[in-house]
Amino acid sequence: MLITDDFLPVPVPESLSATYLVPMTGLPRVSARTAVQALAGRLAEPVFGLAKQMLDSPLMTVDTRPIAEFPALPPDLLTAFGATEEQLARLAAATHLVVVQAEYRPGWPPAHEWAARAVAAAVAETVDGDVVDVFALQFLDPATALRSLPDSEGRIRLVDWVLVPYSSDAEGLWFTTKGLRRFGLLELQAQGVPDHLTRAWGAVMTGAARRLLRTWTDGLSGEEVPAFVQLPVLATVTGHDIAVAYGNPEQHGATAPVLLALELDPATDPEADSFLSLRPPPGHPGPAGRYFATACATLFTGIQPDVRYARTGDAMSEAIATARAGLGDVRARFLAAALPAESQLVVKYGLPGDEGPEYVWAAVTSWEAPERIVGASASDANTDPTVRIGSPVVVEATDVVDWAVLDGTGVVEGGWTQAVLDAGERPHPSH
Repeated sequence: MLITDDFLPVPVPESLSATYLVPMTGLPRVSARTAVQALAGRLAEPVFGLAKQMLDSPLMTVDTRPIAEFPALPPDLLTAFGATEEQLARLAAATHLVVVQAEYRPGWPPAHEWAARAVAAAVAETVDGDVVDVFALQFLDPATALRSLPDSEGRIRLVDWVLVPYSSDAEGLWFTTKGLRRFGLLELQAQGVPDHLTRAWGAVMTGAARRLLRTWTDGLSGEEVPAFVQLPVLATVTGHDIAVAYGNPEQHGATAPVLLALELDPATDPEADSFLSLRPPPGHPGPAGRYFATACATLFTGIQPDVRYARTGDAMSEAIATARAGLGDVRARFLAAALPAESQLVVKYGLPGDEGPEYVWAAVTSWEAPERIVGASASDANTDPTVRIGSPVVVEATDVVDWAVLDGTGVVEGGWTQAVLDAGERPHPSH
């Protein structure tokens, strides 16, 4: 095994397992084999054949047990990972659990996960029930579980398999992934992330997971399972990685790549998990949070500082007018939490300068009063040394010239002034 300063050897487990539950009242109506056969024509290959093969092999077991024999599932954690009151009520009323378990070697495809989820979804569909993913402590309705499986071209959305929970501490936000261990890889973590980057950094973590998982499974492609797979100590993340992880490969922008240092953080407690930590690359000055904010600004298109007013009557003026006309509506949706899931609202506003206003972006964190927006700067300003990436800002609504809703692939709504710039028109500075 070659070990150099450029690579990090990560241990490979001997085998992997998956467990899914189907709560139900009474006993199953049909066998698991009959339930899976009903998916013919609806479930793409190789998963359909894989599920049938594993059902007939010792690699998978399907048992029905009285629910009292199974350890109680924690309702608070299920709720934290999206369980509805109706799902929890069905779980509380259940008398039995169908337990689907599968085991397989590390590598691609992850046959244990794909086959076990397919079988559990097939069984749940026969009773209009739910699937419980034990690894993620997450409820899935059968249709959602089946949609998460590979399509006819073998593609999946990584966000259907890897979650990115976070918590807050004195240094900022602590992000982790929850799902990479399904594939044998250690989970990722990042600490000291600025509070306003909740959605954006979650998307970056998902893109990093996609890039590292690809390297990981490439290292497991041989006939023999190696003891270690070497991952690069400097991982590259691109907008394409994020877009593919979210299932939108055609929507990525031509953004510059971002470098993240990868370090192994072994657990000191034998019961705890080890992590692969994402940090700024060596030599980066300042706190990690500033680098993370810069990385987000680099990876998400539509966030460019120093935008000038255009002449009255030209395309830029029309773009500004359009954006201002929509401020009231987007504020109402922001306050009602009605913006798209996993998205971030940003506004562009003016700062006074000797050569005319400088326009910078800020992520909106609060908008209680219609005339005043509280946020965090998404870029460094040239004209005001106090406005730096991640720094808190208060923006007067009258100063706003544009707004945009961003997700993991870039701008999904708004960004009219940026569209003018992208079309090739350079706005003129005011005098």
